[in-house]
Amino acid sequence: MGETGDGCASMGAKKESLVDSWLRQATSNGVPRRSLLVALVVGSVLNMINQWDGLFGDATLDLLQLCLNYVVPYLVATYGAVSMRRSTARSHPAED
Repeated sequence: MGETGDGCASMGAKKESLVDSWLRQATSNGVPRRSLLVALVVGSVLNMINQWDGLFGDATLDLLQLCLNYVVPYLVATYGAVSMRRSTARSHPAED
């Protein structure tokens, strides 16, 4: 029973380490800057397409949709960058 407890603790620590590693990669080496640039371009285009009347006409502006049009591309660009880095690290491990 003690082994099962240790195994669960190890699994919990491993998951936490994965999250910490992912967050560290998502916030380093230019990833936030590139993701922000992607979000600004893609989000602006999406807002022009989806809310033209709200932005430039008489329709009501949907603020939630406006924000999501920037947040979602940021998250997708960040996920793509981190996934690529993790994939590259797995296929080319550092030599000791």
